[in-house]
Amino acid sequence: MTTTLRPTGPLQKSADGAKSRTYEVCVNSRPVGGIELATHPVFGPSVAQIKDLRIEEPDRRRGRATVAALAAEEVVRGWGCERIETFVPAEATAAHRLVTSLGYVERNRRMAKALAAEPPGLPAGVEGRPMTEAEYEVWLARKKDDYARDWMERGVPEAEARAKSDADHADHLEQGIATPGVRLSVLTRAGTGVGTLWLAALGDDAFVFDVEVDEEHRGQGHGRSLMLLAEGQAHEAGKSRIGLNVFAGNAPALRLYQSLGYEPVMYYVYKPLL
Repeated sequence: MTTTLRPTGPLQKSADGAKSRTYEVCVNSRPVGGIELATHPVFGPSVAQIKDLRIEEPDRRRGRATVAALAAEEVVRGWGCERIETFVPAEATAAHRLVTSLGYVERNRRMAKALAAEPPGLPAGVEGRPMTEAEYEVWLARKKDDYARDWMERGVPEAEARAKSDADHADHLEQGIATPGVRLSVLTRAGTGVGTLWLAALGDDAFVFDVEVDEEHRGQGHGRSLMLLAEGQAHEAGKSRIGLNVFAGNAPALRLYQSLGYEPVMYYVYKPLL
């Protein structure tokens, strides 16, 4: 039996080079599922995404998805793409096996936890205060550079990484320190700043965009205190759930989040197209 992709409509193209197209996954011309491909909205036309891949239940566990994913790689190579990315829900074990077998590598994961009925307390002498405008300007320049470097270390070319950093910070900090729903805080111990927190209230949830302990104060438990501060602020905002993103390879952060009860929600993976 032959598994192929059959377009459901014409290739969609925009003036900036973006492309997208949907296909039926067919076995001997019989539709058994579908796949949606597009170029990346931030990284541009040299990077493709598998936005959706589904195989109907009667045809699962027969290698249809594997062949469809490999055929998708050929399609986007024809578009001129050099990398392909997708995302896999944490509970989708079969999809995890598929992307791993095809050589995809985890870049980052989304994690979340339900908040307890009562907010946690901070250690004695440790407090959070609002970030000042002067602190914000210094912090933002450093964060944009650090964030771009995180992406570069995980296979993203420098120009793409810096463009993504600029776009993400512009999207989420439209009005700087006064952006609605955003709290930028400094963690202090005995009055001395030891770290920073960026928390946003997003719909029903809160999201930790960034925590950082100043280098000279690391190894003293302040990372945990920052996360407890985030949970307390989420409570104050009336949220019942809190989420975050962690890059693959950041083992200390992952251990901290797991110890606090965070669980994976979504994995984001990529593969170079050689």
